[in-house]
Amino acid sequence: MTKHIPVLLIAIAVFSVSIVFCSPKEKREQMDKKAEELLRQMTLEEKIGQMTQVDYIAIKNNLDDIKKYSIGSILCGGDSEPDDVTPAGWAKIFDELQGVALTSRLKTPIIWGIDAVHGHNNVNGAVIFPHNIGLGATRDSKLVEKVAKVTAEEIRGTGIQWDFAPCLAVARNERWGRTYESFGEDSKLAEELGYAYVKGMQSKDLSNATSVLACAKHFAGDGGTTNGTDQGNTECDEATFRKLFLPSYEEAIKAGVKSVMASYSSWNGKKMHANKYLMTDVLKNEMKFEGFIVSDWAAIDQLSNDYKNCIEESINAGIDMVMIPNGIGQKNNYIEFVTLLTELVKEGKVPMARIDDAAKRILKVKLEMDLYNHPFTDKTLLAKIGSKENREVARQAVRESLVLLKNNNSALPISKDIKNIAIVGKGANDIGIQCGGWTISWQGKPGKVITGGTTILEALQNSVPANTKITYSEDASELGNADVCIAVIGELPYAETMGDRKDLSISKEDEAVIEKAHASGKPVIAVLISGRPMIITSIIDKCDAFVAAWLPGSEGAGVADVLLGNYKPTGKLPHTWPKNMQQIPINVGDKDYDPLFKYGFGLTY
Repeated sequence: MTKHIPVLLIAIAVFSVSIVFCSPKEKREQMDKKAEELLRQMTLEEKIGQMTQVDYIAIKNNLDDIKKYSIGSILCGGDSEPDDVTPAGWAKIFDELQGVALTSRLKTPIIWGIDAVHGHNNVNGAVIFPHNIGLGATRDSKLVEKVAKVTAEEIRGTGIQWDFAPCLAVARNERWGRTYESFGEDSKLAEELGYAYVKGMQSKDLSNATSVLACAKHFAGDGGTTNGTDQGNTECDEATFRKLFLPSYEEAIKAGVKSVMASYSSWNGKKMHANKYLMTDVLKNEMKFEGFIVSDWAAIDQLSNDYKNCIEESINAGIDMVMIPNGIGQKNNYIEFVTLLTELVKEGKVPMARIDDAAKRILKVKLEMDLYNHPFTDKTLLAKIGSKENREVARQAVRESLVLLKNNNSALPISKDIKNIAIVGKGANDIGIQCGGWTISWQGKPGKVITGGTTILEALQNSVPANTKITYSEDASELGNADVCIAVIGELPYAETMGDRKDLSISKEDEAVIEKAHASGKPVIAVLISGRPMIITSIIDKCDAFVAAWLPGSEGAGVADVLLGNYKPTGKLPHTWPKNMQQIPINVGDKDYDPLFKYGFGLTY
């Protein structure tokens, strides 16, 4: 029977067995040698195909192009997704596209990337974890490693092998719409928790069935832009840049990360996607990064009005794989990219050595992941998605992420003997608000956006004694004879640039809810759902207790655990909490540091 199996695949299978008993150094050397062998068999066009990452929407009606252009990677980004977003639906479409890739001349498997930034958040029924800002508040690297491990397990249950996470940004200005994707304002948090996340995502060996390729992003300095403008300009000298924004990448490399995503942002006016000094001289040579660099969504397009020049500049600067999301308004497509890069090589404007380096880096990762021998979905992992065990990990993450900012007269925890609880506010019974952006859709939205999980209201209803009455009204119009009022307020979902804000004040709607609750004369407990610290000076004096819950995700039971005293709050602020907008940016270590709550603050019972 073996005579019908391509010689290349037999060689790879034998190679995979042979490296099992090698030392780490010997394994790296053999991987390098095997990648060289694969590279020698490739034409220029096949090498460039490996450097091409195509959005699913752009290629779903032209699947033969995966074979024709030897496409190396597929992604689902933004609002790009299959019609069926159940676990089984994702697995089916993954296997279909992988099957096409394996009909190519060299049968090189695709690697599929996705933004699973707080759990496998594009999949209905998956566990949604707190966003990174909440994980930063836990200060618990072992828990973060476990969160990443569970996320990887659920990702592989749908066949996908590559996650565009963790975000290692150090967010220095809360106006930034991606603040919640950062672990916090201090580089040490990004170093410690980023390291843990990579370890959990990739496990001890990338070839494991539940390992997923991690992606450290966005290299580098994206959290330090002037005025917190998304895709903006980080203005500082090199010593400051290295101190704040590079250590987290050094730690991720130590953890074994094998992919890095370049940032849309600039450093002192130089776009990162064209910054050869940082990407090649610093990241690849100085920091000894052995994996590959992928561009962000259509990001190379921003380098010039001439797309061919964009390709030349970005590839020569060190980009190894280009993300091409044609199909949702972008002007350029993957065929144009392949055609123009081929021309650039033949014209001598992009050295062949640069193409070989990029393609080899990508092939080496595919070999390390053993994708040639295990290219398809492991269907036994489907049952793990959204499992009770995985939800318990998320619930623990929620518990540990909550930060108690105020607790006058021991308003919390709520007494077990309490008879009447009024719950108010738009966030109390809305799992979409609770999860925030990057939940099924790119921007997220209010409402029942996912199956599974519990809202904060549902969790409290499930947890209080049978003789405790709970009344709910979104606008605080029904307080009844409440003994205590819990107000769940905060931001509506957003992602990226759409979340950039000039004013982080609490909305008038939320102020009115707090005012009504306060006017009742009963103790008021505020739970703030937000992707960053907000300006709360107009309401905090009207609250007896105040809890920063960040964006907790699908397991509202973790919030109920803290409110009811089943878990004593342990969270510490990952960001300095400002008194007003005039103080922003404010970060620990600043001169004249006088915030509302200091970095690292957090009460307990």
